[in-house]
Amino acid sequence: MDNVRYAVYLLVGLLVGMIAREFARSFVATNLGDSTPRLWGRLSLSPKSWFEPFGSGLFPGLILALWAFGATFQPPPFAYAKPAPVDPARWKNPKRDAIVISIAGPVANVGVAVVPGLLLRVGTSGEFSLFLFAFLVSNLTLAVGHLLPIPGLDGARIVGVFLPPRAAEVYRHADQYLPLILLIVFFLLANPLLSVMNDLSRGLCRVLAGPVC
Repeated sequence: MDNVRYAVYLLVGLLVGMIAREFARSFVATNLGDSTPRLWGRLSLSPKSWFEPFGSGLFPGLILALWAFGATFQPPPFAYAKPAPVDPARWKNPKRDAIVISIAGPVANVGVAVVPGLLLRVGTSGEFSLFLFAFLVSNLTLAVGHLLPIPGLDGARIVGVFLPPRAAEVYRHADQYLPLILLIVFFLLANPLLSVMNDLSRGLCRVLAGPVC
């Protein structure tokens, strides 16, 4: 039962984290002069605007099921959304703006994680502590995971800024394989890549919440 509750708390953290990151990306793009997210209804706090069946439903559901059943292998909680529509032609500084929009999501997730982190550092107990910890972990893994250089995630968009045009185009179009890539990364190549993700998330957790991490 403890595993099930923790998985539910992780789900709540992922939901809030995804709302925060997708709204932040759309908000930043809009304030950089690109009205595309607003015109497409993405400047919204509604999950309906960004929900993606695999990335926002099936994939995190599979991971959380492993947590709920107490499986030996428990990947970090993770999810992704439909990419926010943007129009680089409307950006004043395309390279700079691409980076700023890409880091907006991870920054939003770290920002959301600050509150539960500080509460845990001050000291809480019981079920509330479990909820806060799950909320903290889910948002930090969202922040770190989306900075991985995997096509379709924020990290790849940042890397693409520094690639030659042809390579950047190939890299960008590889995002259609994101579901397959994530399944490979999270379930077949879990040790080398997820260990880095876990270490970075744990490091941020210690900064925010202290020794409870």
